[in-house]
Amino acid sequence: MILCLAVALSCLTHGSDMAHGQSPALLEAHNRFNTYYQQGRYADALPYATEALRLGEDELGPDHQTTATLTNNLALLYQARGNYAEAEPLLQRSLAIDEKALGPEHPHVAIDLNNLAALYDDQGNYAEAEPLYQRSLAIVEKVLGPEHLYVAKSLNNLAGLYRTLGNYAGAEPLYRRSLAIWEKALGPEHPEVARSLNNLARLYRAQGNDAEAEPLLQRALAIWEQALGPEHPDVALSINNLAELYRAQGNYAEAEPLYRRSLAILAKVLGPEHPDVATTLENYAALLRATGRSDGAAELEGRANAIRWGLE
Repeated sequence: MILCLAVALSCLTHGSDMAHGQSPALLEAHNRFNTYYQQGRYADALPYATEALRLGEDELGPDHQTTATLTNNLALLYQARGNYAEAEPLLQRSLAIDEKALGPEHPHVAIDLNNLAALYDDQGNYAEAEPLYQRSLAIVEKVLGPEHLYVAKSLNNLAGLYRTLGNYAGAEPLYRRSLAIWEKALGPEHPEVARSLNNLARLYRAQGNDAEAEPLLQRALAIWEQALGPEHPDVALSINNLAELYRAQGNYAEAEPLYRRSLAILAKVLGPEHPDVATTLENYAALLRATGRSDGAAELEGRANAIRWGLE
């Protein structure tokens, strides 16, 4: 299974848009959250996001727009760690605060809509996700213009939903438009360009066009390794996706060390119980079965099932 590239693929933070007059403790907690989040160190970021929200509620009140930002950021961490039940009410709360404080067409409202849609998307609730993605895209195109970076992210996310639903003709122009915005705004070696390349490759793979997908996956991986370092979650997921292509081609010798490397990174950075670890274990198990190593495959499948079902 191809893996979605973590939170940064689907979700948007409210950035550093914080109110004036905050305490040093709140600013410190928020800044530490942001640093760890950008590094993909989600477990390290979690206590700071939790503390920042607590301080924000105490200092600014539960309905302040900055409290919405802090609520959104904590939700993204829960989502990144696969804890959707914790993330959903936080995302709904952030949306409600922003709509009341800023009006229905503010960019922060679009971000909230996008992030709630991404959560539903992750859970397979596509009927709930689609209108939220569409509303989010309409807001940012109207308010920020057709070539803004938030437009690129919204295009990408709606395209991903269409790909999942098998609407490939609807997805491809959205992916290509998103990629063009990123390359023009940030240059060809930016991590967001890599995400767009990866996603376009996923579309080609879904259509059985591996020849188009392979160079895009290779270029995406090279960009991420250079920009983020060798142990970032996005690098691990990119490695998995390239391994999946090689496995589908029967190129097992190329695929196996990639699966091993992806697993090592994901377990170290996200923890051994993360859903992305389970998915990569399942992918690696499929390779072992294809190469006649059924005992090893069964062991990996057992580990994946333990993660999925919370077994000991």
